[in-house]
Amino acid sequence: EAAQECEIVLMAVSGGFSEENSPKISGGPKNTVVIDNSSAFRYKDDIPLVIPEINGGEKSTSPLIANPNCTTAIGAMALWPLHQKYKLKKVLMSTYQAASGAGAEGMAELENGLAEYVKDGKVGKPEFFAYQLPFNVIPQIDAFQENGYTKEEMKVTWELQKIFCLSDDVKISCTAVRVPTLRAHSESIVIETEEPITAEGAREVLEAAEGIKVVDDPASLKYPMPLNATGQYDVEVGRLRQSIVFGDHGLEFFLSGDQLLRGAALNAVIIGEQAVAGRA
Repeated sequence: EAAQECEIVLMAVSGGFSEENSPKISGGPKNTVVIDNSSAFRYKDDIPLVIPEINGGEKSTSPLIANPNCTTAIGAMALWPLHQKYKLKKVLMSTYQAASGAGAEGMAELENGLAEYVKDGKVGKPEFFAYQLPFNVIPQIDAFQENGYTKEEMKVTWELQKIFCLSDDVKISCTAVRVPTLRAHSESIVIETEEPITAEGAREVLEAAEGIKVVDDPASLKYPMPLNATGQYDVEVGRLRQSIVFGDHGLEFFLSGDQLLRGAALNAVIIGEQAVAGRA
């Protein structure tokens, strides 16, 4: 009842808690809009999965709205404008995900492990991650599924299909890797498109896209890095190049984005702003 006194409620809780309580909070006397950051409602057909710049608007006024996975949200910011112009056919993604994607405990274990190495010359036994993260990468995020992919990897497939309204003919594959950085995820993406695509044409499209900052000047060693993307609202995109594999119908690029902002909190806040604007 207290939550229904609000016009907007942002839920950053467990999926189980949200699944039980979000439907009870949404609607009511003030037509409360609940924006949920868990995975509880992302794959339900009757609940919109929203990235405001892509499919917001009317969907941002629904009583209950799901916020996408951080990895999906960051990659989608660059993929959507390219899809609009060139039409995606295949997406091959590899991710480099920061310790903070696993929460405060993940960040603490990375920091403590590095401190142990400086002090004792070795990293202690991990308690949170399956293996030590300092001086290592871990090619597993979330549980393995029957098809050999992890759930984190399948989230990218499921969520891009839903947000972009893609047909089953568009194939999306992801390999998700935890890396020893504190904040901001990075992604290497290869796409095949239905329409011919060039690096120059893609750069023009991305430079005009909302929420994107093109950082792409190899001559001066300028490209996206998590260190620079941390704390920034925009997703940095660079290393734009024609794909050797897919030729005139292929593009490869690299991006970095703050998953705590664009991949979570910022996305939810913009949805909320659109919901408020829709009431005017």
